[in-house]
Amino acid sequence: MLRTSTSLDSLAVSESIRDGETLVSAGGIIEVGFFSPGNSTRRYLGIWYTNVSPLTVVWVANKNTPLENKSGVLKLNEKGILELLNGTNSTIWSSNMSTKAVNNPIAHLLDSGNFVVKYGQENNDDNILWQSFDYPGDTLMPGMKLGWNLETGLETFLLSWRSVDDPAEGEYAIKIDLRGYPQIIKFKGPDIESRAGSWNGLSTVGNPDPGSTRSQNFVLNEKEVYFEFEPSRTTFSVLTLTPSGTRQIMFWTTQRSTPQVVLSNEDTDQCQSYAFCGANSICVYDAN
Repeated sequence: MLRTSTSLDSLAVSESIRDGETLVSAGGIIEVGFFSPGNSTRRYLGIWYTNVSPLTVVWVANKNTPLENKSGVLKLNEKGILELLNGTNSTIWSSNMSTKAVNNPIAHLLDSGNFVVKYGQENNDDNILWQSFDYPGDTLMPGMKLGWNLETGLETFLLSWRSVDDPAEGEYAIKIDLRGYPQIIKFKGPDIESRAGSWNGLSTVGNPDPGSTRSQNFVLNEKEVYFEFEPSRTTFSVLTLTPSGTRQIMFWTTQRSTPQVVLSNEDTDQCQSYAFCGANSICVYDAN
């Protein structure tokens, strides 16, 4: 028999949250629960920032398998797998199956926005069975990696929603392309639409960070290739790939809960369009 979670930020084995209930991270920054996007009445399990208006959803579990009513239940089973059940007790979404032996698994919602399933008492990466940061949606959050784990083959990338009312997989993706020197590329379907350019030590050449105090990193070694930006104590920021393919940066402070929105200039700057720039980052404008 499922028990409603007795902790604000975690789920133990056989505990659950139902539609209308949420988990809230220890610092009160992040919340996980059920929501309906835009004008839709369908229900999804999502993660959002607690005190930000309008609702800023940064991750969706069942984006391709919505609930048609408010019957959803999220639970953690004895194998350390998160399961989302519908009204007929059928599993419509679950986290990855772990190949490790587990003992007393628990799911924690962290202030970073990462929803983590781990086991044991040690607080280190070796104890993590699954984490939402390994499966981004349309939003890159501070501390989330965009790129490749070369040892496991895991690729993390952004994928747009189908529309503002539907978080199902859309047309656009932002990925790190490993051909040649790794670059951040925006795709429309299988086709390259634009690129952010190479890393200059502070940011990508084509897209310097327009709005914040955040620090950006680009890591390239024998184990990993990834881009990330670090969290700030006073400023929150996320990068979202919109359904129309625009890169949108939202940032807000601890004193101001309404995000400011900065749109990327990539669609207006010809030098970032793959049609104008070759594979070797050579850009030629037509003076006529």
